[in-house]
Amino acid sequence: MPNASAAQTNITPEQTSWRDSGLRWVWVAIISLILDQVTKLLVIDQMDLYQSIEVLPFFNLTYVHNEGAAFSFLSDAGGWQRWFFTAIAIGVSGMLLYWLRKNNATQALQNLAFTLILGGALGNVIDRAAYGYVIDFIDVYVGASHWPAFNIADSAICVGAVLLIWDAWKNPTEQSK
Repeated sequence: MPNASAAQTNITPEQTSWRDSGLRWVWVAIISLILDQVTKLLVIDQMDLYQSIEVLPFFNLTYVHNEGAAFSFLSDAGGWQRWFFTAIAIGVSGMLLYWLRKNNATQALQNLAFTLILGGALGNVIDRAAYGYVIDFIDVYVGASHWPAFNIADSAICVGAVLLIWDAWKNPTEQSK
């Protein structure tokens, strides 16, 4: 007999509609993707590369290009990283869609996390495919110490990752014997 947590975490064969699965949450990915792309287009249109606009004493809008991954990892690797990170993001996006399909629509926290990560990954994939780099513009700092610049897609990925950790802590699954 399946335990109750298994019934809640996986979609049953009778639940064939996207409404019954985590795919029902894909609208979150679409909204985060649109917000990411619109803000990047505004930055491209309204700012010069490396221009910085102070918004608050700890926050600037600073237009930069990131040819690497998170925190400019491998940004000076010679160009191969563009396709490497694109392939990884597409693979992760496929896995997230598969997991969303397997999840029950009622698993709100996990589905929200998956869709935020999905929207963020696709937002950065679009940049890599269109420009060869990711457009970053959010610059948070304390004094002279700046966090690496990031964007809405990066924020969605980070929030999604935190929600996954929270979900794992809040709803630990029982080990099968």
